Amino acid sequence: MSSWLVYAIGFLAQLLFSGRMFLQWVLSEKSKKIITPVLFWQLSLLASFLLFLYGYLRDDFAIMLGQALTYFIYIRNLQLQGEWLKMPKFLRIFLWIFPVLIVIYGFNNNVYNVQKLFHNEDIPFWLLILGSFAQLIFTLRFVYQWVYSERRKISSLPMGFWLLSLLGSGLILVYGIFRRDPVLLVGHGIGVIMYTRNLYIQKNEIKG
Repeated sequence: MSSWLVYAIGFLAQLLFSGRMFLQWVLSEKSKKIITPVLFWQLSLLASFLLFLYGYLRDDFAIMLGQALTYFIYIRNLQLQGEWLKMPKFLRIFLWIFPVLIVIYGFNNNVYNVQKLFHNEDIPFWLLILGSFAQLIFTLRFVYQWVYSERRKISSLPMGFWLLSLLGSGLILVYGIFRRDPVLLVGHGIGVIMYTRNLYIQKNEIKG
């Protein structure tokens, strides 16, 4: 696949991620409290689908790891909001098995292997560790959000979510600089601003 098409997939994914955050940010600014619309999770799932594919096409384990871990949390949040079952059944089945299918396809067709994922000549091992750690932190925000929401039986974005978002996004931004990855630079550069603003909004919400 041509590099421009691969980057187009990545930029589209980041555009959707940024779009969901912008939507959430605008709604929260208007309400003066943190709002989590259904569209936030729908765009999250679509963007995760595309970014996982981007990571696969770029042989970038750090990106694939982050998306594989959050993908199903997006689905769970749609379930908590009562929107998952409203989607066509064939689409729900496809979305459930997509990550598994692409991994099986890759291994069976020798597109990549474990050795290649961890020894990509374009990514020094120390940088791969940094990228994986950054993705892990960034992913933990949704694990935290998931546990928080399960306990309250309602999908919401708590303070800890924004703190982990800011830390993880900042580290991924550093990773993106070393990788010279425009997709990561654009997406997380914008993200750092939005996460900081949401922290401010939620802080004022708690005080109020």
